Amino acid sequence: MATRRSLLFQVTRVLLILILAAAVLSRLWLPWIGRALVHNDGPEPADLIVVLAGDTYGHRIDTAGDLVRRGYAPAALISGPAGMYGNYECDLAIAFAMKQGYPAEYFIPLRHNALSTKQEADVIIPELRRRGVHRFLLLTSDYHTARARRIFQPAIDRSGGGMAFRTVASPDEYFRADSWWRTRSSQKTVFIEWSKTFATAAGF
Repeated sequence: MATRRSLLFQVTRVLLILILAAAVLSRLWLPWIGRALVHNDGPEPADLIVVLAGDTYGHRIDTAGDLVRRGYAPAALISGPAGMYGNYECDLAIAFAMKQGYPAEYFIPLRHNALSTKQEADVIIPELRRRGVHRFLLLTSDYHTARARRIFQPAIDRSGGGMAFRTVASPDEYFRADSWWRTRSSQKTVFIEWSKTFATAAGF
């Protein structure tokens, strides 16, 4: 009995030490959890910008419009699944961008019924090949960039290769990689994105 109590005491002490160490070092490992979601190559001249769906605040398409205006690409292909009050997301996004002062010719709507980033890649890559694109900028929210890159590169390879891309991050309404744990909205974003990251790694 004494041996069992001693073992329980030792285990409890180790756990308390680990918890204390995790708390003390939280400023080191908490930011890493957020930063690991981000892979921002930055823009370079390309044949086209590809804007992934999923941003209801307009930051992605606003960033794309700015990049087109600055001459990084002649236009942006706007991925737009159906289902937003009977509209395609790309149509709503382009209308929003035009209200911000961007010309309609900056944007190319791509209407589809994809329900995930993986399905988006399966729709977008054939469209890029049809348009003769060899180099594109893959633009999405900062927290989504690393996973999007891990999805698009294998999809391009499976389709025969021959296309290069750079991931470009747009800001998110709530996510901040270095302080994500301070707000509930950012916490939810990190939890969901890491869940999707693990699911992608598992092949789902």
